[in-house]
Amino acid sequence: MNTLEAIYLHKIIAIIRGAKKEDLLQIGAALKEGGVRLIEVTLNSPGAIEGIKQLKEAFGEEMRVGAGTVLDPESAKGAIDAGADFILSPTVSKETIKITKRYGKVSIPGAFTPTEILTAYEEGADLVKVFPASIGASYIKDIRGPLSHIPLVPTGGVGLDNIVDFQKAGAAAFGIGSSLVNTKKDFDEAYLSKLTGNARAFVQAVSVE
Repeated sequence: MNTLEAIYLHKIIAIIRGAKKEDLLQIGAALKEGGVRLIEVTLNSPGAIEGIKQLKEAFGEEMRVGAGTVLDPESAKGAIDAGADFILSPTVSKETIKITKRYGKVSIPGAFTPTEILTAYEEGADLVKVFPASIGASYIKDIRGPLSHIPLVPTGGVGLDNIVDFQKAGAAAFGIGSSLVNTKKDFDEAYLSKLTGNARAFVQAVSVE
């Protein structure tokens, strides 16, 4: 199974923003136990590049590890060299899409308006992150009216209370941040157990059509 197939299958991309590098492996293990197989480490986190490398070395093909908050092609290349399987951005950077595809990785740029979404896809994006998705699931449904051929990944504002609505609206996958992984918590045994349960709840939510 390649990375794009894994994203379509597993759907839940756990966004880890601001975690310490030394906590990433236990976060990854807790998420994996809960059934999550897609992790995004944002590049504005401390030691993100080294963290991506550690996660890939530890989990290999069992977990697909992406780099998030990638703002330029140089950052994308650094993340790819560290082992990143996919590259996510908050905006449409044509050069970032281009270099991601050049090295055979999955490109998921962020866009919001129909024009931005179409531009990202025409530039080579595999999926388009709709950010922020706090506007609601109805927006995804509306966008998919004229742009049904573009796979969308709502991010920012997706939680257990509305993820099924986003799925029914036609989302291909989901970027889940603090409602799944709260990096302000202490990653002790109790929280890691809670994290596994939370991951399991998200996975189950999107497993029921």
